[in-house]
Amino acid sequence: MLTTSEQRVLRTFRRFQMDPGKMLCFSGPGLKQDKATLARMIEKELLVKEKFKGGYSLTQTGFSAMKNCS
Repeated sequence: MLTTSEQRVLRTFRRFQMDPGKMLCFSGPGLKQDKATLARMIEKELLVKEKFKGGYSLTQTGFSAMKNCS
């Protein structure tokens, strides 16, 4: 079960039509607002933290969750 904030993050990936392994950068207020959510999604193995500051990519599981997220 995904939280409202996790669904919001996945909708951001969907808006940019992201595939697994493609990096999306969060910055500024968005990064600060979603920092805890992004960390939780890494723990759930939905996202991978990239070396680039604010960069995250979907895992295959995260991609499936994104496709099923309303």
